[in-house]
This record gives sequence, C-alpha cells and structure tokens, in this order.
Amino acid sequence: MPGELRQFILSQIRERGPVSFSQFMEWSLYHPEYGYYRSEGVKIGRDGDYYTAPCVHPLFGHLVAKQLFQMSGIMGGETFDIVEAGGGRGFLCEDILNWAKVSAPVFYSRLRYHILELAPPFLREQRERLSEQEREGKVFWIDIEDLKRGRGHIHGCFLGNELIDAFPVHRVVFHEGSLKEIYVDEQNGRFEEVYGKPSEPVILTYFSSLGITLAEGQKAEVNLRALDWLERVGQFLEKGFVVTIDYGYPASELYAPCRSQGTIMCYFRHQASENPYERVGGQDITSHVNFTSLIQKGEEVGLEFTGIVPQYRFLIGLGLLQEMESAGRKMSHVEGLKMRLSLKHLIEPERGLGEIFKVLIQHRGIEKPQLDGLRSLSSIPFWRYEKWTRN
Repeated sequence: MPGELRQFILSQIRERGPVSFSQFMEWSLYHPEYGYYRSEGVKIGRDGDYYTAPCVHPLFGHLVAKQLFQMSGIMGGETFDIVEAGGGRGFLCEDILNWAKVSAPVFYSRLRYHILELAPPFLREQRERLSEQEREGKVFWIDIEDLKRGRGHIHGCFLGNELIDAFPVHRVVFHEGSLKEIYVDEQNGRFEEVYGKPSEPVILTYFSSLGITLAEGQKAEVNLRALDWLERVGQFLEKGFVVTIDYGYPASELYAPCRSQGTIMCYFRHQASENPYERVGGQDITSHVNFTSLIQKGEEVGLEFTGIVPQYRFLIGLGLLQEMESAGRKMSHVEGLKMRLSLKHLIEPERGLGEIFKVLIQHRGIEKPQLDGLRSLSSIPFWRYEKWTRN
C-alpha cells in the first residue's frame, strides 16, 4: 500500500534522521509488506507499468536460447546450468526451454534452469506458468543460500535480463568542489533531499577509478549492489558465461555532463517520470547501468570480458531477421505486420530498445570464445535490416 509505505519511511526518517537514497529505494521497491515488487498486481506487460523484451515476442527468448546453445557447445560436458536472477513473469525461461525442446533436444536434455526470485507475486506466476517444466525436472527455484551451498559448482550461464537497473543505488552530487551524497529527509510531511558526507568510503573513489570527474552541480548514481552481485557470481561460477542485458552506457557516456540530473526514472502505467517521491511503493524506480564498472569488477573477480554490443546487434547476429522472414511467410499480411511492429521495438536503434539496451557477456574457464551474438553485422546483408525496420 503506497500510503502505508510512505508513512513508514517518514517515521523512520523522524526516528533515525535522513536516510541514503539507496535505503529509500530499497524500502520503496523491496519492503517486505509494502514494497513495489512485494505487492500484488501486474507489473510487466500491457496491463502493468512497463514492458520487458520477453513480453514483446517469444523470438527474443528463442534467440537468447540459440546463444546459450552455442555456449553449451563451446563448453562441452554433460550438464548446462542456467541461473536467471529476477525471472519476472517467467516468459524468458518458458521461451528458452520451449525453443530448446523443439530445436535442440540434446541440449534440452542437458539443461537445468534455476530461477532466483525475490518478489512473491512473480514467484507465484512463475510456478504456475512453468509447472510442466518443473514436473519434467527442468526448472528449479533457488535462493542465495542455495548458491552458497553449491559454491564453485556452476557450469553454464548466469543470466540477468533487466536485473541490475532495479538494484537500489546511492545518489551523489558534486557540490562546491567536493562529492556529496544525496540523502532523503522529511520537511512538513514531505520528502526533501539534503546533502551530506558519503555513507560508504568506496563512493569517494568510485568515480576516480573510472577516470570520471563530475561537473559542478552534476548528480549521478553509484550502484554498489551491482558490484556485490557480480562478486557473488564470480564466486559461484566455476566455468561458463555471465550474460547481462540491461539499459545503460559505458561510464564516459553515463556520466557525461549532459546527464546533469542523473538517470533515475520511474514508471507507472507506462508513463515515465523523474520523481521517485510520488506514488511511493506504487511505481517502479530504476537507474541506468554503468557497464564499465561491471567489466572492471568482473576482471577483479576472474570474469574475463567477452564482449558488449547493443541489443539490436545481439539479436540480429543470432538470426532475428532470418527468423522474422521465415515466420512471416507462414502468416497473413496482417499477422506479419503485427509481428514486425512488435519486434521492431527491440532492434530499432534510435527510437526503440535496440541501442539503449546493451548485452554484456563475460566468461570464465574458456579460451577466447567466439559468439554469434557478438559478431560483426558486416556479414549480414544490409537489405534485411532495412526491410524489417523501415516504416
């Protein structure tokens, strides 16, 4: 309940004093009773607040499955574990397993799909949607403690689709020549931002380690949870890949002066705003991902950099245009048009999700893997791309 959560946060501020934005975002999204992701109601899709790629069309999951299939072939062995953190409504898992069962049955026989989910409403929907796959022994639900018990034994792929953008972030501002953290205070029953010393020592060195200097008055986000997550993944993955699909930029672009207010965005019924202090607990809050920090942290924990490409390149490299062409021949003109309009949103660089979304792949225990999702588009006839993105 948004009203109850608002009152809870205000009471905490009155009792404890100003809290970091990271704590405010943690409560807003993950409070055990009132948080956005803990409450009932549709979050993703037409009737929710935002779309994710697996909701747009099953082809997205099919192409991710093709990349996982290639990874499995590179690794060899008998079992290929997929660990998806934040499985949402279960569409991606369903589409990956459906493709593998029909198109790569040997690969399917080797697959074990593990979902790490913290949101009870999503967990219930996943269990219902994936009940058949669970009965077949293909889908398992796990938590962090399960991973710890199997430390160092994951052979396969950690998969995160729109995971890191929802991690609570610290907000900072370069004010009067020094870095300050933005805290959330209360004034006459309203939330108010105030500046103070950084709450974590690492915040002071975060930007210098990236070679970034903020401009006077510039605000930005620091996602320490993302680094903690990748460190855990590095502990659990013995051999295989990490695939991160999310929206964001390298540090030089993310923290460019043109983004003077940072990248905090909120979503409610498919309407975007930059105000996290309204509809507290009733709207999604996100921030753009710093891919440079993920690459650097990965190298620290033994995850080598495989490559990073915009989402449209990843999907086209895996054969999206050919799949669309093949499927279109089996459809009526109207059905084909609907499919193209849906998928166009995933690959259009300028107006859709194709450019702002990136696919970062890291690996361990494999010598210079060559993946189709990272390949150059120079080998793909331009007319195919032009045909399916125009109009």
